[in-house]
Amino acid sequence: MNHAFASLAVALGFSLLSLHAAQSPDLIHEPYRLDSGLQSRSISFENPTGVPAAGGQAASKLGPGRKGAPARTIQPGETVSLCDIPGPGTIRHIWMTTDQRPVVQRACVIRVWWEGQDHPSIECPIGDLFGFAHGKIVSYQSAVHSCGPTGGRNLWLPMPFRKQARITFTNEGQDAIPLFYSIDYTIADKHPAEVGRLHVLFRRENPTTEKVDFELLPERKQQGRFIGSVVGIRNLHPGQWWGEGEVKVYMDGDRDWPTIVGTGSEDYVGLAWGIQQAPFLYNGCSLNERDFVTMYRWHLPDPIGWRQHARITIQQIAWKDGLAETRDDWSCATFWYEPVPSAALPTMPDVKARTADIWKN
Repeated sequence: MNHAFASLAVALGFSLLSLHAAQSPDLIHEPYRLDSGLQSRSISFENPTGVPAAGGQAASKLGPGRKGAPARTIQPGETVSLCDIPGPGTIRHIWMTTDQRPVVQRACVIRVWWEGQDHPSIECPIGDLFGFAHGKIVSYQSAVHSCGPTGGRNLWLPMPFRKQARITFTNEGQDAIPLFYSIDYTIADKHPAEVGRLHVLFRRENPTTEKVDFELLPERKQQGRFIGSVVGIRNLHPGQWWGEGEVKVYMDGDRDWPTIVGTGSEDYVGLAWGIQQAPFLYNGCSLNERDFVTMYRWHLPDPIGWRQHARITIQQIAWKDGLAETRDDWSCATFWYEPVPSAALPTMPDVKARTADIWKN
């Protein structure tokens, strides 16, 4: 390669890197960059459309613009629109708080539609979506969530979209509740058509079926990346260790036997010799009390991706004078990215099934 051609190649390489950086700015590690090309927006009841110069116009007894619409009361059976944003853009952060009772965390549901699809790509009770199972609010932080002791909750995964992002909140409970929220996002993002959209599902089996592994991720049939799960276990056999089951990841042609296999339930979330309440950035347990466990694992530095097909399960195996099959109450909120159009999510359990045997204060 002659010197001129080498110089051209280097220049072209730097140009491509600069173009990539302009399209995909590193907002966390390069906060000094002022040329990201993005525009910042936020939606709440104080500015339900997010459009410029439209926020904070509602009046309180203090006058116009003086905290006139921080929240709304959501009636039983009512669905409210949280946002309907034209693309392109990226939702960067969602904050929310409401009634703290455990039953409310499972009775109220967030649904998200990307790009005008007929079915939601996210459908999950608010507690599990924001990082805690059983309706039990705990204060903790991970790479995906942060939650305060009174239920101020945050979701930090980026959610890109090209044409439309629509989010609703439904109160499927029996009581009227307050709702405060904000959705922080950017517009003018440059996303390729095949960019992954965030998907989240909620599953619960109460109880599981002996020798039939609990599915964290039912079968998906296009390219994707598993981010992780918030897993709830209610041990139905007090005094018996429930967590010898292994995670199994079937991908890209696996049928009878998986490619990725764990060594035990607490091992999968990075702990050992039983479960301990120990929340970390990418792994851990945020609740271990009264036979109720909430644990999680985020595959951000150690990705699990597939090209055509994936299914992820975890076994229900106990230790009772040796390994033993068992049945317990398992739930999950599972997070992954895949392109749209995407297949519909499995049917979510109804409110009665979701709230049965929930944490009691």
